[in-house]
Amino acid sequence: MNGVRVGRGGREGPLLCRTDLPAMPPGIVDPTSVFNPGAAVVAGATVLLLRVQTRGRRTFLVPARLVAGPALAVADRPTALRGHERLPLEIFHAYDPRLTLLDGRLLVVTALDTDRGGRLAVWHAAGDQGAGFAGLDRLELVGLTGDHDTRNGVLFPARIGGRWALLERPNREAPAGGPPTGSAITLLVSDDLERWEPAGTVMAGRPRFWDELIGAGPPPVPTARGWLLVYHGVATHFAAANIYQAGCALLAADDPCRVLARGGNNILEPREPWELMGQVPNVVFPSGLAVGADGTARLFYGAADTCVGLLETTLDDLVAACDEP
Repeated sequence: MNGVRVGRGGREGPLLCRTDLPAMPPGIVDPTSVFNPGAAVVAGATVLLLRVQTRGRRTFLVPARLVAGPALAVADRPTALRGHERLPLEIFHAYDPRLTLLDGRLLVVTALDTDRGGRLAVWHAAGDQGAGFAGLDRLELVGLTGDHDTRNGVLFPARIGGRWALLERPNREAPAGGPPTGSAITLLVSDDLERWEPAGTVMAGRPRFWDELIGAGPPPVPTARGWLLVYHGVATHFAAANIYQAGCALLAADDPCRVLARGGNNILEPREPWELMGQVPNVVFPSGLAVGADGTARLFYGAADTCVGLLETTLDDLVAACDEP
């Protein structure tokens, strides 16, 4: 697939590293990493929500926006989370945000690390619209998607059959010595964003190939051929390490549980030193996709759970990468 990694200022390397972040005392001072950003295009501007991890392994969400260069302009304080205090859970971390502009509202899905396992939370951006970050400086809780162990949640940017739709990756597998994970992407539907019900399995991992364990990446994008889904796949059958990569699939516009086509190869894999080495080696983790009116596509990803990368390509190339029925 055609595509090029673009670093800060158009140079080689990552788009954003921990040393690019401003100090945000008392919570964020000399952070360990910044990675897995959500992204959305709002009023013509690309806004992001970064996952920032401190030396105490605390997680913060921090707004940013794409500026010329390219580069990221980062807010001077982390996002304030509101409404989660009423939940009957102890929440340790809210992380891996995914951004969806839907019905004029900017919605965010995050994973939650809780005393009862993984959960997914839906929020809406309710902050200062004049601050340049589309209200991402404050998130108000809408609700949870359920009480089961899960992660990798993304909202579709349009209702399907009159209902809200969300992809998730239930944690149904427990590898020896590792955290719970999953090998299938499933669909949830809702009438109000608060009560969700299962609607079927979208697709499963492919044993012995690049995407044995899978999870949704950025929210799906509508195309003439159906919903384009960029997802991550983990190759686990190599003795040395699990390898996180990115790939594509096309889902039917009226029934996302019907896969029309899927890429036989990944579209992005760890190759650069900053993707191969870091907190979690051998990882590219797609989490944000910004598509321009001219069909350009910017795929933002976490690299080695340490920094933010950017792949510039086109929507047509992403669709063409779905080359197997």
